[in-house]
This record gives sequence, C-alpha cells and structure tokens, in this order.
Amino acid sequence: MDLERTLWVVGCVLFWIAALALMYWGWRGRAKRQADRVGALPPVPATLGAPTVPPVTGLYVGSTLAPSWQDRIAVGDLGYRAAGELTRFASGILLDRDGASPIWIPDESIRAIRTERGLAGKVMTKDGVLVIRWELPTGTEIDTGFRADDKSAYPGWVEGDPRRRSGQPDDSAVPDDTAPDNTVPSNTETGTQQNGDKQ
Repeated sequence: MDLERTLWVVGCVLFWIAALALMYWGWRGRAKRQADRVGALPPVPATLGAPTVPPVTGLYVGSTLAPSWQDRIAVGDLGYRAAGELTRFASGILLDRDGASPIWIPDESIRAIRTERGLAGKVMTKDGVLVIRWELPTGTEIDTGFRADDKSAYPGWVEGDPRRRSGQPDDSAVPDDTAPDNTVPSNTETGTQQNGDKQ
C-alpha cells in the first residue's frame, strides 16, 4: 500500500513538472515568434513635465497584438502582470510597473483609448479594463490593458482618445470576433462597440 501511494505521489509530481515545462517552452516559442513584430520599446524620456491626467494605481494585465484580445505578447517582460501606476503627460503615457520595466507610450503612437471587459485572456466585469491601442516603432499595433483600482478615473482617460480630438468616428477600430463570450466588448463612454499567464 505504501509503495502504491509513493508511486502515485511520484507520478503526480512528474506530471506537474512536465506541465510546467510545456508551459515554459510554449511561452518561449511565442516570444520568439513575436520578437520581430514587437522589437524594442520606446525609451522613457528624461523629462516628462507635469501630468495632464492624474496618476491612477492598478494592475497591468498585459498587452496583445491588435486586434486580438487573446494574442498575448510574451516578448521581454511585457507578458508579466504587475501592479503599477498609469500617468498621462503631454508627450505620452507612462505605465510604471512594480518589479518590471516601465512602458512608455509616446503621444503620437496612441491610436485609441477605450474600456473593455477583458484583455490578454483575462475577463473581468464590463468596462473593467482601460485599453490603450498604440503603434510600436516596428509599425505593429498592440493593445495594452490596465485595470485601475478606481474605475471612476476611466472617463478622464477615455476623453483623451485621439479619435475624439481629431473628430474621427469612434467606430473606426476593427471589431474582434474573438472577444470574451463571442461578443464585442462595449465602450460605455463612447457608446460604440470595440474590439478588443504568465505571472
């Protein structure tokens, strides 16, 4: 009986190790496939000036290759969820993450700012995530998601959507049929529908 129990425990441990190994190699493979499309991120400027939107704390939930809400980026530490602080400046948006490198989004790279119910495979409540679509130096557009501790701050961020400033219709984003529950997450602030773990 003791031998059977020992073998059962050993089998469970081996299965667990194999599962972790498969997840690790899968994550590395994804990072290699995405490396050329993602490239190097923009550096944080030495001088940022005064914030134009007050900083908000919360959780960086990840970034995906647009327009998919599930094609999570694994390059570098972009795939690591982390607590952080999001601040808007005249020259761009700074996402300062705990235990990970900061993400700088230049103002001229921002394509849209909206709320969604999920991103990077993480589904939350309706309009639970602030999503910033922006263009990398490589020309690839990605969606970066941030779940604020205080969601009442979202309207102030959505007001900075460059489509509003340019008078471009809010429905310009291409909907993503792979959105949670096969529905396109809604943006209550714009009144339109938009598209949208490694710990």
